[in-house]
Amino acid sequence: MALPTTARVVRLSAAPVGLPTPGDFAVAEEPLAAPGPGEVLVRNRAFLVFSGLRTLIGGAGSGLPLSRIAPGDALFGPALAEVLAAPEDGPLRPGDLVTHLYGWRSHALAEAARFTPVPSDFPDPLALVSTASAGYGGLTRSAGVRRGDVVLVTGAAGAVGTVAGQVARLLGAARVIGTTRSPAKAKRLTTELGYDAVLVPGERPFAEQLAEAAPDGVDVVLDLVGGEQLTAAVDAARRGARFALVGALAGQLAPERPGGDAPSVVDAFRVVTLGLTLRGHTGLDHPDLEAEWRERLAGWLRAGKIAIPRTPVAGIDRAAEALTGLFTGNTFGTTIVEL
Repeated sequence: MALPTTARVVRLSAAPVGLPTPGDFAVAEEPLAAPGPGEVLVRNRAFLVFSGLRTLIGGAGSGLPLSRIAPGDALFGPALAEVLAAPEDGPLRPGDLVTHLYGWRSHALAEAARFTPVPSDFPDPLALVSTASAGYGGLTRSAGVRRGDVVLVTGAAGAVGTVAGQVARLLGAARVIGTTRSPAKAKRLTTELGYDAVLVPGERPFAEQLAEAAPDGVDVVLDLVGGEQLTAAVDAARRGARFALVGALAGQLAPERPGGDAPSVVDAFRVVTLGLTLRGHTGLDHPDLEAEWRERLAGWLRAGKIAIPRTPVAGIDRAAEALTGLFTGNTFGTTIVEL
């Protein structure tokens, strides 16, 4: 079979003013080199649309684990792909499925080490194109969920939160509370994904809602938002509560902010007197996490114990529209562009 000689690639065409719009991006047809020694060529089947791109595009923040994206640069992110060509002396063969970080394009060419094989018996390969492992890591590594805990997940309707509530329950949590901006999404989280209560900040004072949902306080907080939700969570914490800070949606979704911060006012006296632990979580600090997550996810999927909600988007030409949909709240679960 003849190998492709071009690829379609999504690039940032202009620096956004406020939240990105589809006009800030362009899809280009570009030459695709033939594989060299030690290189693998893949055809992408799907790639992830994730809110962290706002930070990379906005040029804000410091100490970021991923490269910034300037006008003219290609976007990137997790993807699921089929191998088209691979070194004969390597472990991959044409037809194999792999995951990698060269999303936002139709084809990708890179060194073999950049691709992670998907086991042939994995129940749902598309489930690996997600940031859900960050929630699992936050709950197991940074917060350490214990049986009987009351768990709060802020920003529960996104890729991480829709899965994290289920994971918290599987790890033994007695009560799981979430937050979201949408009453309709709140209903889905409780009826479809097992959340005991879901709060909608903006309907009423958030601290008041949280006090009603967790009258005795919370033991674990998986925070994907920051801002006033983190402030209220600290105020509602029980003695010894553990916080895993995983995201910063309050800053990434705010048009007036650059996407690289999410300021919060935290009662330091309460942190001290109650012995609270607030720890930032990043997968770079836990290199063994991804393999563990894949193994546990496969088992839970086979047993029918977990669901991976998705918002599918058809075709690379709608990828920029899918990204802006994250900021307007038009998605639920993991947003995937299917090619």
